[in-house]
Parts: sequence; structure tokens; C-alpha cells
Amino acid sequence: MSILNSMKLVLAPPHPAGAPFLIGGAVVAVVGGIFAGGWLFWPGAIFLAFCLYFFRDPERVTPPRPGIVVAPADGRIVNIGQYPPPAELDLGSEPRWRVAIFLSVLDVHVNRAPCDAVVTRIAYHHGSFLNASLDKASDENERNALALQLPDGRTMAVVQIAGLIARRILCSAKVGGSLLAGERFGIIRFGSRTDLYLPPGIRPLVEVGQTMIGGETVIAELRAS
Repeated sequence: MSILNSMKLVLAPPHPAGAPFLIGGAVVAVVGGIFAGGWLFWPGAIFLAFCLYFFRDPERVTPPRPGIVVAPADGRIVNIGQYPPPAELDLGSEPRWRVAIFLSVLDVHVNRAPCDAVVTRIAYHHGSFLNASLDKASDENERNALALQLPDGRTMAVVQIAGLIARRILCSAKVGGSLLAGERFGIIRFGSRTDLYLPPGIRPLVEVGQTMIGGETVIAELRAS
């Protein structure tokens, strides 16, 4: 990554979900600097800087090639295997390929649509807040699951999973609404994981340990198996 691209990533404008935290940090820094003898300025300023970095929402360029699946989040792939999609989505119990992406606090936490699709179901599941890099986090952690239908009728799923310190999953998608590949549909605050369940018969083109760029990295091709 070039220095210019790195600067654009770091200085990207924040996602609206970060507004309460940014305002809070700014208020603490200003009020603390004026009325508390200055000792609260630096904690407030450091928190503000962290939130500006955490909630950054850079623009992404999704490859224009038809029939591809792109990463729904930034982060590192921690697991690839065949698993049934979450039961609450009613997508059946047949195992399909799942790609699990772990997002550290240093990653961009905006979620993006993996391909052009219609949202057919959204299901929120209350659960634990285990380390999101653990495999059992897919089943035990707090999560928000989306069932997607492709134009050809095939289905896939994206699951937003809370992590060890994450306590809020935000999703702007609506049942019946359409998403374009790379389009923003949500964000998870402060460390998380995003699981992608591919259509039956479609294999991932990525490997465990690879770093994903949400909306840009190609995870799979939607051609017939």
C-alpha cells in the first residue's frame, strides 16, 4: 500500500455511528482543558483520536466484474470450512462453505454487501461476548444474520458477530431491500467478526490468514460448481 493510500485510509471520514463517541471525547477534552486544570484534556483527546481512527469509513472500489463475491468486511480470515447457516435464517441445514473474518480494533468495522442481492430475512440472536476469533463465536456470540437472495435465486448469508468488547451491532439493511456489491449495510462497534456463507456448491478462493479489504477483495466466483 502506498503512503498516499495509507494516509487516505487513516484520515477517512468517520461513520455516523461514531458520532456519540466523537462528541463525548471532544466535550471531555474541551471542558477538561478549560475547567479541570487541564488534566482531562489528554484523556479526552486520546479517546477522540482513537474513535476517529476506529470509526473511519473509507471509500472502496468494488471490482466491476460480474459474478463475484467480495469480502463483507476488513480483517483476517480465521476459519474456512463447511457449516450449516444459522438456523434462524431458515436456509436449511445443508453445510455450505463459510468464510470467517476477524476484525481487530485496528480494522475498519463497516460491513458491506458481498454481491448484488435482495435481503430476504434479518434475525438477531442474543448471546455471549466471547473472543470473536474463536470458532465457537459463530454459534455462541451475539449476532445479527442476513439471508440474501441472488438474482438467479441462489441464497447466501452474512452474519455480523459481536466480539469480546463489542456491545452494539448496527444494521441499516431492511427485509425486501436490495443491496449492491460493496454497499454499506452496517457496522459493529469495537472488535468483532463477520461470517460469510456462500451459495451451495460455491467454493472460496481465499485461505486462512489472508487479509481482507471489505468491498474489494474477491472471495469467490458465482459460477456453477
